[in-house]
Amino acid sequence: MELLSPAGNVEKLYYAYAYGADAAYIGLKKFSLRVKADNFYEDEYKKVIALKEKFPGRKLHCALNISFHNSDIDAFISNIDYFKAYPIDAFIVQDIGLVPILQKYFPDAALHVSTQASCVNREAVKMYKAMGFSRVVLGREASLKEIREIKDAVPDMELEAFCHGAMCIAYAGRCLMSAYLTGRSAQAGACSHSCRWDFDVKLDATKLTPELSRALSESGALVLEEHKRPGEYLPVYQGEDFTAILSSKDIRMIEHLKDMKDAGLDSLKIEGRMKSVYYVALVTRAYRKALDAMEGKISQEEAEPFIAELENVSHRESGTGFYYNRSEADITVSGATDSRYELSAEISEEISEEERDELFKKARNFDQERKKELEEMHPEARKARLKDYELHPDKNPPLLPEKEGWFMYRITALNMIHPGDEIEFISPDTVSIKPEKDSWLLVNPENGTLRSWVCDGHDCILYTKTKLQKGSLIRMEDKDYKSGVIRDSGR
Repeated sequence: MELLSPAGNVEKLYYAYAYGADAAYIGLKKFSLRVKADNFYEDEYKKVIALKEKFPGRKLHCALNISFHNSDIDAFISNIDYFKAYPIDAFIVQDIGLVPILQKYFPDAALHVSTQASCVNREAVKMYKAMGFSRVVLGREASLKEIREIKDAVPDMELEAFCHGAMCIAYAGRCLMSAYLTGRSAQAGACSHSCRWDFDVKLDATKLTPELSRALSESGALVLEEHKRPGEYLPVYQGEDFTAILSSKDIRMIEHLKDMKDAGLDSLKIEGRMKSVYYVALVTRAYRKALDAMEGKISQEEAEPFIAELENVSHRESGTGFYYNRSEADITVSGATDSRYELSAEISEEISEEERDELFKKARNFDQERKKELEEMHPEARKARLKDYELHPDKNPPLLPEKEGWFMYRITALNMIHPGDEIEFISPDTVSIKPEKDSWLLVNPENGTLRSWVCDGHDCILYTKTKLQKGSLIRMEDKDYKSGVIRDSGR
C-alpha cells in the first residue's frame, strides 16, 4: 500500500519524503481546501522538482478540491502554464467541471476523486472510472466492509482512505458551521474549525426527568454558547440518527493496517496539511515503520517504539472512525490538540571539511583581533573592557574548540535553545537520542565563536559528537505542557 503524507509547504514536503512517505499531497494557492496552509506558489516548483530528484520514485499529488465558481475556473485556466511547471503526478478534485480541463492540459497526470465528493458506494466509483478517474479517495463514512465490496465491484480502480488525523463532523467535510459563524467557508478552504470550539449547554439537565430531557433535546429549545462569544446561541437538536455538533475523535488506524489492506485499499492517507513539520515527520515515520513491519521488512518489535511516538505529537482522543462501527465515530470530543514536545530546530546538511576548516580559521582570526584590540587600548580602557566582559559574557564569547570525532551541521532554530538544555535528536530511523549536555555546542558561523543561546532568525551550526541522519530534528519537552490539560490556543 502507498503511504501518502500531507505537505503544506516545500519544507514539509521534504520531511514527508525523508520520513518515509511514498507520495505526498500539496495544495496550490487559492485552489485548495486548506488556504491557511502555506501551500505552493511563485517559483517553488523549482524546489519541488529538486526534491523529487532527491527522492526518486516518490509521487506528488496536487489538491484542487475547492468548489469552483466561474471566477475560480477562469483564474485556474489563466494559471495553467504556471501549474505545468510543477512535477504533478495526480490531481485531487471534487468538482467534475475540472475534469475536461485537466484532461486537456495535463494528459499525463492521473485524476483522483477527492474525499469531498463523498464517494462511498460502488456505483459512484464506476461512474468516476467512466469519467477517466484512476483513483477514488473514499468518504470517511465508508466502512471496511463497504470498501471491500467496492473493490470487488471495481477491481481496477485504485482506492484511497484516511488512516490518521482529524475528522469532520459533517459528511466528508461538507460543513456550513464555519461559514455561518465566521463567514469563512470550509468549501472555499477557509474553515475556522468551529466544531472544536468550547461550548456550554445552557440548561441544568440534572433537574429533568429522562422523558423531559428527551423531549427537550428533540424540541430545539436547548442552545450552546461558546466561551468567547457570549450572547451568540446555537440551537442543539437531536434527530433520529445524530446528536451533537461538537468535534469528532481523530482517526488512528495504525493498529489495523492489515484490515485496511485486506479491504482492498491501495493508498493510506494521513490528514494534516496545516499540521507542523514535527507532526508530518513523526506520523509519517510511525506509519512507515508499521507498514514495513506488516510487510516483513522489519519486526513488529522494531516498529513499536516508532508507533508509540504518536503519543508525542499533537492529537485529540482517537478511534477507528466509521471503519468498524459508526458508534465509534459518533463519540464527540472538544478542545484543541496539544503535545508534550515542541520542535526546537531543523538540522540540514553536514558541514564539509573545507567549511569546517574555514570556521576554525575564523575562530583563530577573531581571537587574534580581540587580543590585538585589547593590547592597543589604554590600560584604564582595557580594565573597563575586561570588567564589562566579566559582567556581560556574551560580549566575549569563547572560541570554537577543535574536538576529535565531532560533527558539524547547519541548523534552523525554531525555538530558544541554550547549551546544556535537555534536547533530543529524532531522525527517520532513530526514535530519539538524548545527547549528554557536554556533547554538543552551538556555533556562530560568522566568527567561529560559541553561542550561549539561539532562537529563530539566528544563523547557527550544531557541533556535536553524535553522527546524525539526514532529515534529523531537535525537540525539547515543553515546560508549559500539562497532561490532560488543554491550553488556550488564543483562537
